[in-house]
Amino acid sequence: MIGRLSGILLEKNPPQLLVDCNGIGYEVNVPMSTFYNLPGLGEKVVLLTHLTVREDAHILFGFGTAEERNVFKQLVKITGIGARTALSILSGMSVADLSHAITMQEAGRLTKIPGIGKKTAERLLLELKGKLGADLGAAGGAINSDATSDILNALLALGYSDKEALLAMKQVPAGTGVSDGIKLALKALSKA
Repeated sequence: MIGRLSGILLEKNPPQLLVDCNGIGYEVNVPMSTFYNLPGLGEKVVLLTHLTVREDAHILFGFGTAEERNVFKQLVKITGIGARTALSILSGMSVADLSHAITMQEAGRLTKIPGIGKKTAERLLLELKGKLGADLGAAGGAINSDATSDILNALLALGYSDKEALLAMKQVPAGTGVSDGIKLALKALSKA
């Protein structure tokens, strides 16, 4: 398996790149989020990669961050989502936006991506819930410590939806303890 490429960027033809690694040119498909952050032609580039082996082809996908590659791997595990569709999803929205859409169960945001219909969007929301949602810092990074994570999990265990819990979390000041945070979040939920 090829896990990383480091070489000279020879060609940029979205979404494909040609990277020279010690005399060997690798064709690499990248999402647009990675493409926009590439250096100029002739400069050194480092990409984390994922190799897809099919009966008729070996296709190399490259990513600027480990987070993008991990999300890509999660996406291709879903039935009906191939590597090209996963690349399209990562090109259409950032990892943070995708995580937020999943946490808030916003199928409408996913259907705006070319190739993603209503049923596919609903499948993505179902399959990725709990894998990408609050785990990757949903709600704009509001969930960043163990205490806030514990508060969120407590609200979810009490039967509140992800959306309700995240809205209540906005009312809890950073650095608040778990028990006080739960009280403040429940107070905010009772007013809603």
